Amino acid sequence: MYEYITGRIETLTPASVVVEAAGVGYFLNISLQTFSQIGSRTEVKLYAHFAVREDAQVLYGFFSRAERDIFRSLIGVSGVGGNTARMILSSFTAEEVCTIVATGQADVLKTVKGLGLKTAQKIIVELRDKIGAGSAAATSVPVQGAVGETFSEAVAALTMLGFTRQATEKALRAIQQESPAASVEELVRLALKRL
Repeated sequence: MYEYITGRIETLTPASVVVEAAGVGYFLNISLQTFSQIGSRTEVKLYAHFAVREDAQVLYGFFSRAERDIFRSLIGVSGVGGNTARMILSSFTAEEVCTIVATGQADVLKTVKGLGLKTAQKIIVELRDKIGAGSAAATSVPVQGAVGETFSEAVAALTMLGFTRQATEKALRAIQQESPAASVEELVRLALKRL
């Protein structure tokens, strides 16, 4: 029904955004990935998915078509609802989800809050041919916790400074357990003290 919504951001939280378009305020549920990509923008174009349930009508917003496509594939799996799919996309980027599915990493996928091993395995089995095939890089995705984008940016920053990826990831995982809400800058600063 809705392809995308373009307009001015009225309110923004890590889980939702209100976009005013043509005098109408649209409340969209978003992932942490979309939240971080919106950043400090005052206007945005979000690709939409409109879900109708027995008890509610819900709009989901995505910064990219790729993220929305992965979301739609995830909710196509029996037992995976919109909130679970959004939680997966808050933990991993769309590309990481493709890699996890392609390489069958159910143990990584089950680290998402509210997702058990059986459901994780079901997602991999049902989506391997759909989205896993599109993932050229069959590399392992590290267990990151619920702030995958922050973790990835901190890893990239530290590897550019010359630290090995393995040592960097180990240090950052330990720091994220102690300070789960740490920003990229805080993660890098704390990791430099440990490496």
